[in-house]
Amino acid sequence: MLQELTPELLLCGYQMGLFPMADEDGEIGWYSPDPRCVFEFDRFHIPHGLKPVLRRGVFEVRVDTAFEDVIQACADRDEGTWISPEIMRVYTELHHLGFAHSVETWRDGRLAGGLYGVAIGGAFFGESMFHRVTDASKVALVALMRRLEQRGFTLVDTQWATPHLQRFGAVEIPRDEYLRRLDRAIGLACSFVDRTCD
Repeated sequence: MLQELTPELLLCGYQMGLFPMADEDGEIGWYSPDPRCVFEFDRFHIPHGLKPVLRRGVFEVRVDTAFEDVIQACADRDEGTWISPEIMRVYTELHHLGFAHSVETWRDGRLAGGLYGVAIGGAFFGESMFHRVTDASKVALVALMRRLEQRGFTLVDTQWATPHLQRFGAVEIPRDEYLRRLDRAIGLACSFVDRTCD
């Protein structure tokens, strides 16, 4: 019998370089890609077309005000999803424990887009994003990167490379290098909600 997915197991997996995904039958598998995709703060790139949107302040950015709505919206996609009810349950528990976070973009009082992930020490593990309004998730990503850099995070994990992430400067690194960076990052005392990092 497969072990039940719990917040403790999830945190342990992340610290070992693993993350879970559910298949179409809801079975949970653990993954550790090689190479691994990450964002580097000095190589993060804001696409030219997004800069006017950021300047105009089209969206209001909020943090951790609608976590369950964000993860549900990330799961609601036409092409199927790896975010099963069990995944939603355990990440919501992680959110209540202070490890899982959402960055949301709002427009006219409505949730327009956002992303969620897990913060451990100085590492942030991005999980998924969605948008209902053009550019909403992109603005959330920029807000996330600014927040993490301000708070002294050193590792931003995006799991696998996609053309969308690569437009923002995401790069692939060997798993061995990723694990070395991970080991250093999780030893930091950064806070996603405060500005402190030791």
